[in-house]
Amino acid sequence: MMVKIETTRFGTLEVTEDKIISMPSGMIGFGEYKRFIIIQHNADSPFFWYQAVDEPGLAFVLTNPNYFMPEYQAPPSVVKRETGWEGDLADSEELELYVTVRIPPDDPENMTANLIGPIVVNNKTMEAVQLVIAKSKYSHRHKILKKE
Repeated sequence: MMVKIETTRFGTLEVTEDKIISMPSGMIGFGEYKRFIIIQHNADSPFFWYQAVDEPGLAFVLTNPNYFMPEYQAPPSVVKRETGWEGDLADSEELELYVTVRIPPDDPENMTANLIGPIVVNNKTMEAVQLVIAKSKYSHRHKILKKE
């Protein structure tokens, strides 16, 4: 069944119900919004939009952290505890890892990624959780672009 989603950035979108991601705890600071869709920014871009289904103006910029930090991974113990996932995380095609990106409007070269609050999406169940990685060596404002 098709669902119409009103957005301020993209107008009215129609998606199939099976593309809606359920996030029982919501995003940190936005816990009342529990349903999202992922929209690719464009075909050549490493960025996505995490659009709230029930709030037209709420969307987060996401990316896969391995685009700019190949060695990054969420601690398997945290992923398993928060998601109930029992499989092998390294070989899983069911789980996708994203991080939120902050892009200053007047200075996009200084965009940062939140590496201590990644989002794990289970593509099989279409459920997601935002993790909080305590005592992390990473930052919530990790610079994505390195200055030369």
